[in-house]
Amino acid sequence: MKLTKMDCTLNEKDTLTDMLDAEKHLMSLYTTALYEGSTKTVRKNFSENLLGVAENQYCIFNQMRSRGYCDPQPANKSMIDTATDTYKKQKKSLKAN
Repeated sequence: MKLTKMDCTLNEKDTLTDMLDAEKHLMSLYTTALYEGSTKTVRKNFSENLLGVAENQYCIFNQMRSRGYCDPQPANKSMIDTATDTYKKQKKSLKAN
């Protein structure tokens, strides 16, 4: 089967999603680099880069939201309480081991 250019073209939503995922991955990498940095200068540079990437990620997220590609819903109290209970149980379990 031969692919055409149309078969390999991303639409706007896919492109923004790919960009958002890339920025999230960069944030993860810079976070790791930041806490593994061995000098203040290196850590400062990673910190500045992390903030820049975080700003890029937020801008892309806002573009997606404004276009209706994502619609984050606020967590209600019961969802928050359930998550809190789950993590408290996990924390106790870790302390017991």
